[in-house]
Amino acid sequence: MWAQQVLLAVIGLSAGVAVAGGLFSFIVELGVIADFADRTHTADQILFYEDCTALGGILGNLIYVFQIGIPAGDWGLAVFGIFGGIFVGCWAMALAEILNVFPVFMRRARIVRYISVFVISLALGKGFGACVHLFQRW
Repeated sequence: MWAQQVLLAVIGLSAGVAVAGGLFSFIVELGVIADFADRTHTADQILFYEDCTALGGILGNLIYVFQIGIPAGDWGLAVFGIFGGIFVGCWAMALAEILNVFPVFMRRARIVRYISVFVISLALGKGFGACVHLFQRW
């Protein structure tokens, strides 16, 4: 009986490591970290940034899996929400930039003249939707 449990734990851990490695490879490949290092003129620290990204993912998974409580209160939740939103937004924009989603969509929809209005409306809609979702839970 215990051999089955150990085998199941090894398989689960191996699958988790493979999926997490693929996710962080994808983040690095998208160029999110390199783009931030380039914009802040700290390209010599890129390995440190990649290590911090991986460590953040590992700690986040440990906190999620073992349900570790972090006594940060409402302010901590707000700060976490801001950083989480920045991360997801940067990831989505990097993916859209690599796939050239916006130029193709703008050309096909024939709204090239109103690109700035379109991008601002996307940002406002995303922010409004996030606020509605946040305040709906309270």
